[in-house]
Amino acid sequence: MPPTRRTGRAYVPLAVGVLVAVAAAGRLGPPNTMVVAGPSGAVAMLALARRHQAEAGVTNAEFLKGQLEAVPLPDATVDVVLSNCVVNLSTDKDRVFAEAFRVLRPGGRLAIADIVVEGEVPATLRRAIELWSGCLAGALEVGEARAKLATAGFEDVDIEITRTFGPEALGEAGLKLLAELGIDPAKVPGRFASAFVRGKKPAA
Repeated sequence: MPPTRRTGRAYVPLAVGVLVAVAAAGRLGPPNTMVVAGPSGAVAMLALARRHQAEAGVTNAEFLKGQLEAVPLPDATVDVVLSNCVVNLSTDKDRVFAEAFRVLRPGGRLAIADIVVEGEVPATLRRAIELWSGCLAGALEVGEARAKLATAGFEDVDIEITRTFGPEALGEAGLKLLAELGIDPAKVPGRFASAFVRGKKPAA
């Protein structure tokens, strides 16, 4: 597709679920467009997405192979970049934010829902691979997230905490992992929190 005409808004959800993307594109409707950048190795998932798209009769969406760190779109071609709890899975968040900034048009917006950390989290906990799958080990501290977004070029950065989680949020498996690592949950100074992260690319 890629979106080049200004007949409507162009949205890019990063690695969003198939059914969510198809439903969202259908609700937006033409002339708005949606280009979904999914994991480069997820060939079967892309085929599934296109099948659901055809079955739903959605014509204003396109699914592309790509990576969070390498979005397969030209510079300054989209209006909104969206993400739902996948940025934390990247080990190069600076690149993710830089790519989001690159593909946005001047005045375009970044809107992310993800986990952040208020305070510090022990390094041993961050190194625990079991927590990467749950977006926890890769969570940025609030101040660090602001700094990375500003470095990428975003302005009007806002991080809205919607819910804060205590150690119990890790569940039985997470608490068992902490015990194996020799970490007392009550003494972990950092707190995980759900947040909306927003930023804007400066207007030309």
